[in-house]
Amino acid sequence: MAHRSCLSAFLLLLLALEFVTVMGVTLPQCRGIVASDVDRVQFALNLEFFEAEFFLFGALGKGVDDFEPSFAQGGPPPVGARIANLDPTIRSIIEEFGYQEIGHLRSIIRTVGGIPRPLLNLTVQAFTEVVNLATNTTLSPPFDPYANSLNFLLASYVIPYVGLVGYVGTIPNLVSSNNRALVASLLGVEAGQDAVIRALLYQRANEIVIPYGLTVANFTNHISELRNRLAMCGVKDEGLIVPLQLGAENRTTSNILSADANSLSYSRTPTEILRILYGSGNESRPGGFLPNGGSGRIAMTFLP
Repeated sequence: MAHRSCLSAFLLLLLALEFVTVMGVTLPQCRGIVASDVDRVQFALNLEFFEAEFFLFGALGKGVDDFEPSFAQGGPPPVGARIANLDPTIRSIIEEFGYQEIGHLRSIIRTVGGIPRPLLNLTVQAFTEVVNLATNTTLSPPFDPYANSLNFLLASYVIPYVGLVGYVGTIPNLVSSNNRALVASLLGVEAGQDAVIRALLYQRANEIVIPYGLTVANFTNHISELRNRLAMCGVKDEGLIVPLQLGAENRTTSNILSADANSLSYSRTPTEILRILYGSGNESRPGGFLPNGGSGRIAMTFLP
């Protein structure tokens, strides 16, 4: 009886945490999709446009249309994006990230063709809603990602990591070696951007984010937990400070790089990514940063 009770409790824990597999069976919401190489690589443009516009506007006050207007393919300009109040060092880093994203867009478009830029909601309100949902409270004043360097870094914490785990999930499904090489190269830079952002935030992990009374580490933990909840496929996202049992080799509470028990990158499917970007936990219910839904065949397949 005791053995059965322990087993039942263990299974309930797995279900509660929504792991990808339970007793070797993949949960329906976590299964992969059937798609061509072109569709899989083009899907990444949704995130690449997001990053490019947020970084370029944040550092320079102008976006993709000011550098490569043809990339948008008739898609609307982002809403609410603007220059951020950044210190010189952070502005230089974010500017570089923005230029890198232009290169990513160009490389994908040249290799597999482009898609219309999706409508991106980069307003203060969009980020405020994410942070409110993550912290389970209504922050006052509303969280403004453009207010200062720390806020911008916290907002940036939301972005490259989602692209990183998306690329990790994409590579094993690609047939063409050219496409695998492209995505591997994209992944390298996305991982680097995420590492820089996490390292900069880790330096300030115990700093209070004024005026909210939460530390930087608290913010990252809340945001990571929210992404896990929205994606519905287990723990694939971790904040800057973790319990010892989740640290590298169970020997550290620092978590500058988010990774699994063997320090390997987590992966996500396109459906998980859409649930996060929409902020709805539903790949068929647009909202959040993509109010009209994503572009490309994969994203559009799920639209009502």
